[in-house]
Amino acid sequence: MTRKIKTLNVISKQGLARLPDNYVVGGDVSEPDAILLRSADMHKLEIPPSLLAVGRAGAGTNNIPVKAMSEKGIVVFNTPGANANAVKELVIAGMLMGVRNIVPAINFAAGLRGDDEHLQKQVETEKKQFAGRELRGSVLGIIGLGAIGSILAESALSLGMKVIGIDPELTVDAAWRLPSQVRKAASIEELLKHSDFVSLHIPLLPSTRHLIDAERVKIMKKGSVLLNFARDGIVDTQAVIDGLNAGRPQSYLCDFPSNLLRQHPRAVALPHLGASTEEAEENCAIMVAEQVADYLRNGNILNSVNFPNITMPRGSRHRLAIANANVPNMLGQISTALASAGLNINNMTNKSRGELAFTLADVETEVTPQVIGQLTAIQGVLRVRYLPG
Repeated sequence: MTRKIKTLNVISKQGLARLPDNYVVGGDVSEPDAILLRSADMHKLEIPPSLLAVGRAGAGTNNIPVKAMSEKGIVVFNTPGANANAVKELVIAGMLMGVRNIVPAINFAAGLRGDDEHLQKQVETEKKQFAGRELRGSVLGIIGLGAIGSILAESALSLGMKVIGIDPELTVDAAWRLPSQVRKAASIEELLKHSDFVSLHIPLLPSTRHLIDAERVKIMKKGSVLLNFARDGIVDTQAVIDGLNAGRPQSYLCDFPSNLLRQHPRAVALPHLGASTEEAEENCAIMVAEQVADYLRNGNILNSVNFPNITMPRGSRHRLAIANANVPNMLGQISTALASAGLNINNMTNKSRGELAFTLADVETEVTPQVIGQLTAIQGVLRVRYLPG
């Protein structure tokens, strides 16, 4: 079946190559079945009635109106872990910048004037002001132990650092990935109190906005380094500026420039480079394209931020994919409707996530528009799709 995919950003060609050859893909596509994007803001866009899925080539989905999508039964995908190595490497660079005074030293060297002999004399006289510390033996505190946090912990341990971490939302899969040497902190306050470096790797939610506020800044060790390569709003910038002035923390490195940070000598703000590598962009594009294509073709869901993960091998050529509210007796009503239409269920599965659920059902014979209408009429059903294979 031909599908139409609208792109709101430039998506890696390697990723788009994972879509079926008969898909129509482009920035000017109308009535799309799916939208692929990176950083484009969808909040003011009108949601096309044809839209079935949104694929974000990255982890964060703050630029997507997820609640509005959920109400329409539209599945929103992201790509957790696809850019993890890129972010990890930038965090390590940030730690080095934070304790080796690399940025001030670069600025000093760029400002030298005179012949080489004079420059060398200035260097020997002034270099002591840029003396720093080594990473080995210091303590890295990681808030958020998902894909990025876990591989950052592994790399930090290999550099001879000690690692403590905290993540109230730690999944079983993430726990398996986490090195056993990572010590679990009982609270964020405990982590801040004992860490020479603090790195944030959590999503921006109402509960995490200004997670690092004035009170928590005061807890940080003198001379510590705060790193935020997650989301801007997780840190109260003014509170950190006040802390920098008091030496607690010693430096702040992030991926989110602002005038407040630009004016402070111990703050370094990069222009949102966390996932800006060729490899990360390619990995994210491949991952999101494959996920969206599998959903459009088979109804399988992997790495959705609003619906549960659900996959089922095809038991027949005739599949129904149903997005529904997580309410009692939904499976019973769906089964009854199919039985009343004379459709024998070959295989069926249902998964829920909060207020939403998703059902996959393989039946032995073709599903008519009349049956789809009967299923759609069930209270709590958000969307019904027939996926002949």
